[in-house]
Amino acid sequence: MDKKILTFVGMPGAGKTEAVSYLEKKGIPFVRFGQFVEDGVKEKGLELTQENERKVREELREKLGMGAMAIKAKPKLEDLLRNNDVIAIDGLYSWEEYNILKEKFPKLILIHIFAEPHKRYERLAKRKIRPLSFKAYERDVAELEKLNKGGPIAIADYLIENNNDNMEDFYSAIDQLLNRLGISSSK
Repeated sequence: MDKKILTFVGMPGAGKTEAVSYLEKKGIPFVRFGQFVEDGVKEKGLELTQENERKVREELREKLGMGAMAIKAKPKLEDLLRNNDVIAIDGLYSWEEYNILKEKFPKLILIHIFAEPHKRYERLAKRKIRPLSFKAYERDVAELEKLNKGGPIAIADYLIENNNDNMEDFYSAIDQLLNRLGISSSK
């Protein structure tokens, strides 16, 4: 089997983190790009807030460019691929991150998790981790304009729709895609 990286992209609240958590339960390890920001916040001794995360994220991108998270993730991805045929990424945002990883890992597969805006906003308002702290539409616009997020979404290889709250339907859609890709889980 060729080694594959399943890379989940989509707007906030679509279900990217839920998708990789489901894969982890099936024995597929993942790297969450947001972890690099959270680690930076902790290293600075700051409280984990959206404002502190934004500051650290901007510092990382100022230092390493818009592909910062991909640059930081490459060693971890390489390490995981030594022992696994399939791994996943939660949180690839920018076009630059995509280009960096696609050059290094040609088997990178982009999977767009799509949910209608009203459904995403409803989820964001309810979630405990990184809850909605300002207008969700403004967050969408900021991510598209400042993070170059649209490119990876637009050229995604596959689409999984996640508009209802029935997790079994969502997991079934993920399983169907894994089958299409010839991926079997270890659990």
